[in-house]
Amino acid sequence: MKKKIVIALGGNALGNTLEEQMSAVKATAKAIVDLIEDGNEVVISHGNGPQVGMINVAMSELHNLHSKYSLCPMSVCVAMSQGYVGYDLQNQIKEELLNRNINKGVATIITQVEVNPKDSAFENPTKPIGSFMTKEESEVAIKNGDKVVEDSGRGYRRIVASPKPISIVEIETIKSLISAGQVVIACGGGGIPVIKEGNKLRGVEAVIDKDFASCTLAKELGADCLIILTAVEKVAINFGTENEKWLNEVTTFDMKKYVEEGHFAPGSMRPKVEAAIDFASSKEDRYALITLLEKAKDGISRKTGTRIK
Repeated sequence: MKKKIVIALGGNALGNTLEEQMSAVKATAKAIVDLIEDGNEVVISHGNGPQVGMINVAMSELHNLHSKYSLCPMSVCVAMSQGYVGYDLQNQIKEELLNRNINKGVATIITQVEVNPKDSAFENPTKPIGSFMTKEESEVAIKNGDKVVEDSGRGYRRIVASPKPISIVEIETIKSLISAGQVVIACGGGGIPVIKEGNKLRGVEAVIDKDFASCTLAKELGADCLIILTAVEKVAINFGTENEKWLNEVTTFDMKKYVEEGHFAPGSMRPKVEAAIDFASSKEDRYALITLLEKAKDGISRKTGTRIK
């Protein structure tokens, strides 16, 4: 049965450098086109943690070396990341479609996402961006005014505010393209965070979590399924202990209980699980799937992954 699916790509599906990204999107495109070939309507969103951090550092260094160039706001850095990640994704997806004799257009929409200017996240930055740093590098970053945290035992990263999304500004454009049979890439990096000031939209210094933005996108599109891709095939409770248990099909009630019990790391699996719960709870017959990129098709047919309903 044909489904409307929103796929949220994680960093593992995009790589950390330009070279890694070019290689990674080939495998990503194959998995996405597998779902399209089965007759599903597919909309793609993606993260931008490494990319937006790289752009922000590069633009800041440019300003430091040549003061005539202005500092680049984070909202503009997010827009830049949407453009260059979308460019690679849409070209590779289009090539894969043509390789299978599927005649569909692919388009990236530079997407703005409205946030609340009074969101408490602005007072408490939590979202890691950019590449991992050593302890010594993190100390230098802190001296330069950045806020830095240790990230899940993998090193240190800069953090910025991560307000919750309210609505997708370009939602009608996205719907029109889907209705015309196009494959759409939207809400890259969680979308460009903006606040409304009358008829004006103003970018703010933040990064929206791509899983929450993808959930908002999926709800506004009336999607049947939200697929959140990650580095593991299934979600686990008591992860890394002798009581570790991998989850197959789980109710939103039980998943909320696992969140409250603290089974999922705040900067890692927790936002994915919370976004999945939010989407699956929003309407009857909707479900969310958390799994590996290469297992997405099997997950749809209930062969693997963690399905939340």
